[in-house]
Amino acid sequence: MSSSETGHGGQAHGSVKEYVTGLILSIVLTIIPFYLVMSGVGSDTLTVVAIVVAAVAQVLVQMVFFLHMNGSSEQTWVTTSAIYTIFIVLFILIGSMWIFEHLNHNMLMGH
Repeated sequence: MSSSETGHGGQAHGSVKEYVTGLILSIVLTIIPFYLVMSGVGSDTLTVVAIVVAAVAQVLVQMVFFLHMNGSSEQTWVTTSAIYTIFIVLFILIGSMWIFEHLNHNMLMGH
């Protein structure tokens, strides 16, 4: 039996093992940054880097284990739309941070 079975409408559904693995990885990737922030073990820079790395890993785990995204040719539109969505989110986040920085700089010119 393959790791993903075809269900109603040709949609792929994962096995219980895939869902449990994804759940465990998601919990671990949530606990690590939470522990670093609550305990104050590392420096601020280490904590921020750990949060960003865990967030990226969390997104990848969600996409692979729960959305069943892979490199197969049947999922070309799903992969394309995911890449487009990531690009738009990054564009909005980076643009917003750039605007905030320039607003902060321009509003505090006289101080």
